[in-house]
Amino acid sequence: MLIDLPVSELFKWQGRNPRPDDYDAYWERALNEAKAVDPAPEFIPSGFKTPMVDCFDLFYSGVRNARIHAKFLKPKKIDKKAPAVFVFHGYSGDAGDWMGLLPYAASGMIVAAMDCRGQGGSSEDSGGVKGNTLHGHIIRGLDDEPDNLLFRHIFLDIVQLVRVVSGLPETDKNRLGAVGGSQGGGLTLACAGLSPEIKRACPSFPFLCDYKRVWELDLAKDAYQELKDHFRHFDPRHEKEDEIFTRLGYVDVQFLAPRIKAEVLMFTGLMDTICPPSSQFAAYNKITSKKNVLFYPDFGHEGLPGAGDKGLEFLLEL
Repeated sequence: MLIDLPVSELFKWQGRNPRPDDYDAYWERALNEAKAVDPAPEFIPSGFKTPMVDCFDLFYSGVRNARIHAKFLKPKKIDKKAPAVFVFHGYSGDAGDWMGLLPYAASGMIVAAMDCRGQGGSSEDSGGVKGNTLHGHIIRGLDDEPDNLLFRHIFLDIVQLVRVVSGLPETDKNRLGAVGGSQGGGLTLACAGLSPEIKRACPSFPFLCDYKRVWELDLAKDAYQELKDHFRHFDPRHEKEDEIFTRLGYVDVQFLAPRIKAEVLMFTGLMDTICPPSSQFAAYNKITSKKNVLFYPDFGHEGLPGAGDKGLEFLLEL
């Protein structure tokens, strides 16, 4: 059964969501805002102890007066500067258990796993936006100025995290990677797009791509339910549909993809009805750096056998 385009057509797909005319200026302004914020990082030793890895709760300042949390791990013995990997979690979740991050650190990498603001972890959501705040981070700030979109701030939190970790004396800033699935996959691509020093990016079924395609496939449910909710509450006759999807374009990862300089390895399940394959390929096809995608024909938005191992091997090449 085919739930989306054939594979041959996926490689041609260029996306449906409109790109705002001032997109480049928007992100230049956003990056300048982040650059002006002193991250003031604080590393607090964790109660979780291992014989081979030191674990810390890292707190740093993001835009709009939010204090962001990340789990930070580094090998106890670093003979020379070590590579670093940034790990991103799924929608509404958090950085997860320390145990899930240990394979990277045990392999000699510094690890930073960010809690997205306003989701399941310890990062602050500083608020201050007009419109809906009950559900849905995609639509958070959609009724306000584009500079107040919540995912803009989350993307900038990533930029700030890369800045903090790459600036540490033990970090080799020429060997940086990023990894994550679903929302974490979208944030992995955003990380590589906004932080060109990232050398390897490993997204699985990335979220936050080609919103209008998701809508037209009638898949605005599950993780994308808030798109439907927004129209039902605030634009029931779709009089502002073009405006809404254009504004969502500011935080559509497909438009950050051309900025990526990293080598990319993506994993895609062809039965994915949560982040449909064509939405993922709207971003993938815009990546101009070295890239590869591994398909799972019978799998959807779920654990992909062997993907974790291959992803680790890919990042170990750092």
